[in-house]
Amino acid sequence: MNFTVLIQTIQQTHLSLQQQATSAVNQALTIRNWLIGYYIVEFEQKGEDRAQYGEKLLKEIAASVDIKGISLTNLKLNRQFYLLYPQIGQTLSGFFKSGIGQTSDQFKKSMFQQIENAKLPGGNQKLRPRYTSADQLETTYAVNPETLVKRLSFSNLVELFEITDPLKRAFYEIEAIKGTWSVRELRRQINSLYFERSGLSKNPEKLSALVAEKAEPLQPADIIKSVYTFEFLGLKAKDVVEENDLETALLDNLHQFLLELGHGFCFEARQQKILIGSRYYFIDLVFYHRILKCHVLIDLKVEEFDHVNAGQLNTYLNYYKKEVMQTNDNPPVGILMVTNKDAALVEYATAGMDNILFVSKYLVQLPSKEQLQQFVEKELRHF
Repeated sequence: MNFTVLIQTIQQTHLSLQQQATSAVNQALTIRNWLIGYYIVEFEQKGEDRAQYGEKLLKEIAASVDIKGISLTNLKLNRQFYLLYPQIGQTLSGFFKSGIGQTSDQFKKSMFQQIENAKLPGGNQKLRPRYTSADQLETTYAVNPETLVKRLSFSNLVELFEITDPLKRAFYEIEAIKGTWSVRELRRQINSLYFERSGLSKNPEKLSALVAEKAEPLQPADIIKSVYTFEFLGLKAKDVVEENDLETALLDNLHQFLLELGHGFCFEARQQKILIGSRYYFIDLVFYHRILKCHVLIDLKVEEFDHVNAGQLNTYLNYYKKEVMQTNDNPPVGILMVTNKDAALVEYATAGMDNILFVSKYLVQLPSKEQLQQFVEKELRHF
């Protein structure tokens, strides 16, 4: 064995075992969430305390279970997961028989009955009938449940929950598996109406080939960096967002720069995690301005300006205005900072404020665009 072969062998060994490890974590997370959903539905349908139905039950579970990531929102997702994919139960008989899934005899009996009722014909990779309940068969088709658990991350599955058309959901299940799509890629394809375009296309095979050529594939690190995975493994939420060295240095120094201006900035959070719907977002820096009496949200993008960046910041502002802003607060202000080589662009945004009022009142206290642009350009040159 020469040196080149040695290096290749080490790299291939690492990649293979890394993929196995991430796959194992993902499957465990997916199964856990399905089981939680199953337990909730079973309790609702057969539990003794039938008065605890609905959101009240979920709120009480979230308050009583001391497990990171078991929030009201996640419990709703787990329940929805089970209701959409009851056929996954047939993959879990070994899980229960191994003794890992410790449940009451009543739960076990019900589970095995569910597995028996949901047994599906066909081979592993073929489309197969989907069951909406133990005794009701839809006329639509879906991927083998074992393949779903092994080949799609839970984050990918969450993206599919909002698709009400079973055929459309099955289409994206298959395409995501075929293309090993990342969550971002799956979201992009759904938003680009790939399913609808495929139906309208005179040559859907050519469209599929074009999509596959441009698609962003899933990497093992994508599963590990998932918010759901970090919570499942008990890791710190702030570690979920992976920043490169340039972003880290800029945010470190920008944080200090704003505090040193002496204009009333009070630091609140870095990589502030917020939950909108079923999706997590992270705001780079959050300050409260004691003179303006408002939150200042800062989003830094080490890339060229894109309207998507402005739209995302506006989403953060509307979230803060609705969920965080207090009665005596003024509307939040957003600062979008975009870098492109040695150039910098700074844009201000407000949540529903009159622009003239913003200019006359807020810019007196906030750093000017010129100050912020000079800061970014200086940091980029230094870095």
